[in-house]
Amino acid sequence: METAIVPVTMPNTPITHIENGESLGSEVQPNKRKRKKSIVWDYFTEEIVGDGSIRAFCNQCKRSFAYITGSKVAGTSHLKRHIELGICPVSRQRNQQMSDPKTGNAIDGTRKRQRVTYRTENIPFNQENCNHEIAKMIIMHEYPLHIVEHSGFIDFVQTLQPQFNMVSFNTIQGDCVALYLKEKQILLNFINEIPGRVSLALDLWISNQTVGYVFLRGQFIDSEWNLHRCLLNVVTVPSPDSDGALQQAVISCLSDWHLEDRLFTLTLDQSFSNESINESLRALFSVRNPYVLHGQLLIGNCFARVISLLAQEALWAVGETVNKIRDCVKFVKTSDTHEETFFHLKEQLKYSSSKDIFIDDQTKWNTTYDMLLVACELKQVFLCLETSIPDYSIAPSMDDWKQIEILCTYLKLFFDAVSILTTQTCPTASAFYHEVSKVQLELTHASMSNDPSISSLTKPLKEKFDSYWSDCFLALAIGVVMDPRFKMKLVEFSFSRIYGDDAGIWIKIVDDGIHELYLEYTAQEVHPAKMFVEEQNESSIPEENGSIIPKIEHPEEGYLHGLLEEGYLKEGPSEQVACHETPQPEVASREVPSQDPLISVGDGLSDFDVYISEISGSQQTKSELDQYLEESLLLREQDFNILSWWKLNKTKYPILWRMASDIMSIPFSTVNPDSIFDTERKKMNNYNSSLRPVTLEALMCAKDWLQYGVSESWMQL
Repeated sequence: METAIVPVTMPNTPITHIENGESLGSEVQPNKRKRKKSIVWDYFTEEIVGDGSIRAFCNQCKRSFAYITGSKVAGTSHLKRHIELGICPVSRQRNQQMSDPKTGNAIDGTRKRQRVTYRTENIPFNQENCNHEIAKMIIMHEYPLHIVEHSGFIDFVQTLQPQFNMVSFNTIQGDCVALYLKEKQILLNFINEIPGRVSLALDLWISNQTVGYVFLRGQFIDSEWNLHRCLLNVVTVPSPDSDGALQQAVISCLSDWHLEDRLFTLTLDQSFSNESINESLRALFSVRNPYVLHGQLLIGNCFARVISLLAQEALWAVGETVNKIRDCVKFVKTSDTHEETFFHLKEQLKYSSSKDIFIDDQTKWNTTYDMLLVACELKQVFLCLETSIPDYSIAPSMDDWKQIEILCTYLKLFFDAVSILTTQTCPTASAFYHEVSKVQLELTHASMSNDPSISSLTKPLKEKFDSYWSDCFLALAIGVVMDPRFKMKLVEFSFSRIYGDDAGIWIKIVDDGIHELYLEYTAQEVHPAKMFVEEQNESSIPEENGSIIPKIEHPEEGYLHGLLEEGYLKEGPSEQVACHETPQPEVASREVPSQDPLISVGDGLSDFDVYISEISGSQQTKSELDQYLEESLLLREQDFNILSWWKLNKTKYPILWRMASDIMSIPFSTVNPDSIFDTERKKMNNYNSSLRPVTLEALMCAKDWLQYGVSESWMQL
């Protein structure tokens, strides 16, 4: 426990220390509790909610967490994780801004208050709790399991607590797996409660042993409309290049998490897949989820990897010039004398910029971009360096600098495009369209430039990006249509600039696609109602007043199969339902005696009833989708939260609400934020490769869940 217990003496009043998760004593009034000692209360505020329970609100991001419900106290461990592990988006962004300029490491801004050391003589030693904390430490920081056998670690722990009996390798391995299984059950319960479907993203790691590791991440929206991204499985595959390897990994994941009929989209990376693998997964996807555009929402490319490949292609195209700049930077940074001369020249030329040159890490393309960008800003210093240092004979020419400036223009385009993956923990699907369409438009225009240095650089890039655009534009466009600030208008605007006179063809593809998807969701709503009307006479129970109460049947049992049999779902537009029309359930033509004494059969209004019936039948009721698309766009505001908007509009758009829940969780990237700029495929280290598959999966998944607070999210509901 991080919070020490301080003995407090109060006459005739039993004190219960709620900081340690115990129950609140009946004689203790909330306003008379002792002053809280936990550091978390520097970052949280208690508030009483409607049902009388007390929730803790984060002062930075305003999210609320369970604290006291009735006599149950949730404790403060989940609150500590929210602040200290960087789960709070505001705290994480602040820590990134406070990073050390020399080391690049974030300065922890959550521990500003000095902790007071309290007496611990009365705290009982608990071997089991210590074992649990060591297992959590190993998982969180990726320490080897053999650390419990290292003599230095054993001596250190014995010095801290002589009573502690160091556990064996097998014991700590079992403790780590047990912790994983506990967290997995929490996450499984959490996923079972979400209202919508789950989308999967596949990533493949390699190893020196030529064994592959398929990372399957699930993305979904919970009942409170929070977007989650969790590592679900790490599947070891002996032959990662085989056609069935990824398919078996997906099947294993769906079975493991009970997602056989809840898969929405599948996103993978083209760098490790081929047409055969794609067809294998598409066939699986069509079988597992035939009701979502007939399995068309298989996204065969990772946006981050595509942009990374484009950046590498651009750097390679002018590689000779890039190497010249890199050599110049090395010449300065590897000698104290040269660096001092460079600094003095910079002062003489009166550069106000505080940026300094640095050598890039060629496994991260963004560091190369930053190196070139800073070098371009200081090119006058490099030009003067030749006159100050006789040994400096590698100065780039003015043509070289011009080439680098053009290169940086398009590297900036790529850098800005993937920035949404670095600034948000998990961006919604609607956030991607603008960035992707902007890259497509800029490369299209650049490839037709009259400047040969620009067109020669960008033409190959456009050809590669065209493949990604054609594969993903429908899913991207459907995502942005569900944003009430843009709807179809942004699609129409951007397509007219990208396709010119042919824009109408592509706009129609998007319009037809989203209407077809809407009909599939509508059919799932209509079918139970249709069956209810048809079976009224057989399964209804008459009441005394002549009304009818139907027997309620559970629609889950095979009703999706019934949709196919009754013709609601077919290849192409449905014959039973007009494309832009909401299907109306059949109405039983049974007369019910009027209970109103002022209205009788002979009131002279029977002709009026016939008239209303005729005009109602001739009018086509607009669907939810058409009503939504025809309404005015919302104003674009800086703090607009699209998930909160859809959460509030459930009553107005009950079908679109379910659609939005699934669409907004589509993942367009398969990699973690720390791998967005990688130029090489992820490689499993030799130690992890030596572990048993079940142990490796337990360590990797449990770290993801503890780091991103899956248990914390579950406690909020």
